[in-house]
Amino acid sequence: MPKLKKRNVKRILLITLISGFIAINFVAFFHAYAFTHFSESGQDKTSHPERLSFGAKLKILIFGVSNPRPKAKHPAPATYQTIRLQSNYAIECWYSAKADNPLLKDSVKGAVAIFHGYGAEKSGMLDKAALFDSLGYDVLLVDFMGCGGSEGNSTSIGFHEASQVTTAFDFLAGKGYTDIYLFGSSMGAAAIMKAMQDDKLPVSGLILECPFSTMYETVGARFDNMHLPRFPMAGLLVFWGGVQNNFQAFKHNPEDYAKAITAPTLLMIGGQDKNVSMPATQSIFNQLNGEKQLKVYLLAGHENYLNKYRSAWINDVSFFMKKP
Repeated sequence: MPKLKKRNVKRILLITLISGFIAINFVAFFHAYAFTHFSESGQDKTSHPERLSFGAKLKILIFGVSNPRPKAKHPAPATYQTIRLQSNYAIECWYSAKADNPLLKDSVKGAVAIFHGYGAEKSGMLDKAALFDSLGYDVLLVDFMGCGGSEGNSTSIGFHEASQVTTAFDFLAGKGYTDIYLFGSSMGAAAIMKAMQDDKLPVSGLILECPFSTMYETVGARFDNMHLPRFPMAGLLVFWGGVQNNFQAFKHNPEDYAKAITAPTLLMIGGQDKNVSMPATQSIFNQLNGEKQLKVYLLAGHENYLNKYRSAWINDVSFFMKKP
């Protein structure tokens, strides 16, 4: 009887462990899907995790975030054309082209392609576009796959989006621009960095706001913000997110892409950013292999820096773009 009882205890423990392993992977699978796929349900987007109650955090941990498809909040200005470019997905862009106007062509210095962050779309970047326009640059605002008017309903947090960065650059180069800058915020910055590694784009410069350092670190930061342990869910989310979206997510690391970047780079970060830490940003900055500048906006979080540092941002960008 004691031996039989011992065997039963072992069997129960084994079944419990296997059941727990299956259950946690089940949760991680659906959470990863919710994080990387947009819905058309009309539900509101999940609030900032640090503001949620414990019950709301637990619900998110089990079922995943509410992730509605990002849709344009503002129409295209009259001076922009709406165009579609064929990349790995068909992407919708707004193109402001003074260079196409014989009366304005001589006033154009070059072009800037603008790339939004996770869960956003191109109309949210119109304020930045207006500033680049005021500096004498034509602008291409891009909707990444799954966002705004572009094809698809998923995101790979910058991995597959890198091909769309290259497509945008090729469009501008094909238009005859020789002075081309790439500007990206958060995921957009990460996508630019991967495109630079993969395709060695001959840009005049990069302006990068708060790119994450590694895929695991950016997922882990979300758990930190909810005051939940990273292990084991953060790693499982990265794994299943990669499997579902056909890429090796643990290797999607901008701090590694930075090693291949020799173009002049302006890197920006908010001193109160809870999603991207200063050590992570410093790691990226240290790996960059060209002329580089790091600007820290001390009281800004993971947000639009124009909200609190409009004058500083304009001065920093203007100085960077005027450098020979």
